Amino acid sequence: MTDPDEVLLGGEFAAFRAAYAPVVEPAGTAAVRQTVRRRRRRAVVLTAGAVVLAVAIPVGASGALHRRGGPPPEPALTAEPTPSATGPSPSPPAVSASPSATSASPAAPDGRISRAQLLSADVDLPTWVGAWMPKTCTSRDVRLDPGPNPITKSVPVLLGDPAYGDIDGDGATETVALVGCRYGEASAKQVLAFDRDRNGRVVTLGRVVGTHEGMDDITDFSVRADGAVRAYVADIQPCCDTPMWKPRHQWRTFTWAGAKFTQTAGPTRFGPDTRSTDLTLSLGEMVLTTPDASGDRVATVTATVTNRGPVDVPRLGFSGFRFYDVGEPAGGVLERCREVPSDGPGACVLDGLAAGARRTYTFSFHYTPAPDGDASLRVIHYDAQDHWWDDLKPKDNSARLRPAG
Repeated sequence: MTDPDEVLLGGEFAAFRAAYAPVVEPAGTAAVRQTVRRRRRRAVVLTAGAVVLAVAIPVGASGALHRRGGPPPEPALTAEPTPSATGPSPSPPAVSASPSATSASPAAPDGRISRAQLLSADVDLPTWVGAWMPKTCTSRDVRLDPGPNPITKSVPVLLGDPAYGDIDGDGATETVALVGCRYGEASAKQVLAFDRDRNGRVVTLGRVVGTHEGMDDITDFSVRADGAVRAYVADIQPCCDTPMWKPRHQWRTFTWAGAKFTQTAGPTRFGPDTRSTDLTLSLGEMVLTTPDASGDRVATVTATVTNRGPVDVPRLGFSGFRFYDVGEPAGGVLERCREVPSDGPGACVLDGLAAGARRTYTFSFHYTPAPDGDASLRVIHYDAQDHWWDDLKPKDNSARLRPAG
């Protein structure tokens, strides 16, 4: 028996076909094929998209989990990243430095050492030059003495204030100082460079320059901007009877050569003293007059002086004559003498003598025999300031007085 619902549905479909059938055109075979192809392409696209999503979702989740717990991924090095359709990509992490860049040598220690710090440190010094140096001029574990200057103690003394500069080219500052130690009436001296080790201890980098035979004094020093050290050196050291004007001075420059200091500028020796000349003296016989009623006799002697050069002599001095021991002047050139100090007894200073010139002087005096029966005359080179100078050949500067007959 037919279901009443089926009867009702059948009637509805019949009415629908009757109403719309006249206006609907059958698709035909070509339309059916086109529709089938379009539906297949849509199915392929949908299937491929589903596969991509199925793969991408677990991978993305896994990446997120890894980024949450581990280091960031290495940045791509072969191409620029492609912008994402959903927004800008996060900035790539910074590339870490190579091991060679991160393991650079540590900075050199600061070698700027104050005078007070240098005086409070125990330092090793280069050995003092000279067999005559006293044992108190030590060089191991030395605590430098603060002075005074000139040195009065036979112990290592710090002279003046230190100077500073990058001496060894390591980018850090080092310290340069002048030290000395007394022997007899003079002092040995050294210009030294000091630094600090990695533990901050004061250490001696090296000796820049020290006194030695032919270079007997160091009076000053400085450090240039390029780290070179300049020392003001002298051929002799004023002491005892040596006057202050006698030393010759030179600036000499020294540079650190990796293991020691070497001289890189300035003279290396003093050579002959260009301020000196060669004087010669010859004496004639001393002629005595007949004694007068009181027994007094006048002595006359002729002195010939030759200046063999190479420099002019502003003033000639005669010493060793001991005029007032031999006798009072009795006229002549002795009456115009001006007595000035010398390196021995006072001298009678007269006019000068040019290089290559010769002059004869006649001395007259009231003769009084020398107590030891011996008298001599010496000629001396003086400058315009009454400074006396050594002769290039001093052996021919003196002669004995010889009575005639």
